[in-house]
Amino acid sequence: MSCCGDNMLEKAQDRLTPQGALYRNLQHFVNEDGNYVFCRYWEPETPPRALVMIIHGAGEHSGSYMNVATMLVNQSLFVFSHDHVGHGQSEGQRLNVSNFSIYVRDCVQHINMMKYRHPDLKIYLLAHSMGGLVAIYVIHDRPDDIAGAIFIAPLVAVNPESAKPWKVFCTRLMHHLVPNMPLGSMNPHWLSRDENEVTNYYKDPLCYHGAMKVGFAAVLLNAINGLKNVLVTITTPVLILHGDADKLCDIRGSYIMYEMVASTDKTLKVFEECFHQLHKEVPDVVKEVYALIEMWLNDRLPLPK
Repeated sequence: MSCCGDNMLEKAQDRLTPQGALYRNLQHFVNEDGNYVFCRYWEPETPPRALVMIIHGAGEHSGSYMNVATMLVNQSLFVFSHDHVGHGQSEGQRLNVSNFSIYVRDCVQHINMMKYRHPDLKIYLLAHSMGGLVAIYVIHDRPDDIAGAIFIAPLVAVNPESAKPWKVFCTRLMHHLVPNMPLGSMNPHWLSRDENEVTNYYKDPLCYHGAMKVGFAAVLLNAINGLKNVLVTITTPVLILHGDADKLCDIRGSYIMYEMVASTDKTLKVFEECFHQLHKEVPDVVKEVYALIEMWLNDRLPLPK
């Protein structure tokens, strides 16, 4: 038994990321399916006022939020995040998952880890795009653990062109027949009006640049359809930010979310002519987004010492 156990430990120590790096040299945790999940932590030099978990969107990774994390750390906040399975430096089939609840479960596992390490600190979420959809379910599952949530272009409603009834029907049908059939790729120019950010996305090897599969689209649609019974249960303070020119996550979803959540502390801010990644938009917009996030958090937390 001891020999077998030693062999298993040795194999685990030699586990490699999809990019070929050893997990033993990286921050990570192992989820309930045995997949290795890559983590990032940004700790302030001053005593942290709270924890903030960044939940990234589909096809990107936790490292896409370096600038956001730096802004939060400068507010004496301890920031943590991980790459969803199938994303970035985590294990799993690229941009594919059997059930949306896996993303939610892994986030809850990470939250539990951070609660154990920092039991006296409140936990806030900052979630973007599909990460917003994940965050809604996380809050629903663990309402007492989340002190507040910031949503940037949350995935609550899909683009009307993508969600025409016949397309939805075909997606659900093909999900059972040809789940790996490609549906088409996302246009990076829809992410931001800042061409430098578009170029950065193209050049980022940790971002997924392939086509979305039918099976993954069906998983997302099922999760979105389940929101009508979830949003009404949420009483957590929320800040929702969305660009009205977003072609990836329909802004109608943010209006729906704002109306449906039971929170008495809720704010919706719409940015005119802005695209999907408000935190990577043109500089004036990014500056305003950061200022709003800082103000919202400072109104709910003690000032830095």
